[in-house]
Amino acid sequence: MTTVQAAPVREEKAPVAVAARRGLVGAVRRHLSAWLFLAPALLLFAVFKFVPMVKAFDMSFHEVRPYLGDRWVGLENYRAVLTDGSFLAAVGHTLVLAVGQTAGSLLLGLVLALLLEGSSRGVWFVRTAVFLPTVVAMAVVAELWRILYYPVPGGAINSILGWIGLGPSQFLNSGGSALFSVMGVGVWRSAPYDMMIFLAGLAGIDRALYEAAAADGAGPLRRIWHVTLPGLRPVFTILLTLAAIRGLRIFTEVYLLTNGGPSDSTEVVVTLIFKSGLERNELGYASAGSMLLLGATVVVTLIVQAVRRSRR
Repeated sequence: MTTVQAAPVREEKAPVAVAARRGLVGAVRRHLSAWLFLAPALLLFAVFKFVPMVKAFDMSFHEVRPYLGDRWVGLENYRAVLTDGSFLAAVGHTLVLAVGQTAGSLLLGLVLALLLEGSSRGVWFVRTAVFLPTVVAMAVVAELWRILYYPVPGGAINSILGWIGLGPSQFLNSGGSALFSVMGVGVWRSAPYDMMIFLAGLAGIDRALYEAAAADGAGPLRRIWHVTLPGLRPVFTILLTLAAIRGLRIFTEVYLLTNGGPSDSTEVVVTLIFKSGLERNELGYASAGSMLLLGATVVVTLIVQAVRRSRR
């Protein structure tokens, strides 16, 4: 009796392979379309951000001589920056402005957010009016505050100070008050932006927590301390990071209001870099200062993020 042995059945792998290839092609197409949409913005970002950044890093190690050829000087530009009294003074002014504006804008923004929270009729109009300083061009803001700071007894702010027995102040014309006058403008302009972020954070806090705190006899201040502020902790981290970076890179307010004066009392790092590179043609010095500022910004951001992760 002859036994016929059945041939082994081969697994049908072709359909699986075809399906895998189709899935890969579909994924590539989806990602390709996204990258095509992003390409123009990424190209502009690369041309106007990354390429100048790499060039500045290279220039920081050279004595830049436009018509004679650059000369390698190694770390000499960095040594010159770190031992320059003007640069160290500008760092001090920058830190004072950064700390003052950050604290002032966060505090004022939080107060405005608490006052304007809710959905009552007309509150949107007040929010819009309060937010206007953030969207107005800085040139307009600077000219407005120049008028308000007019250093005569009949000036706008000096008149108000006279009603309470203070002043008159020289504001932007005095080395003792110019830095704090610039800080006031920065707080006034930054606080509405912080207010909007705080409002978004307040919307995410569970209303039941306020009701439970009120049922336990907590007053408004205790509810803010024990419910609102803990609920806004992630918002504070975000705003603190943005405000710190904004404070270290402050330029426009100082440039338009005082241009670093009087007597360099409001000179900050970015205005000093600007003048060194574009007015005195010390491009190697300016590039080294820019790299140090970039490093400080990265360090501050990493520190804030590390503190945020440690508190989770």
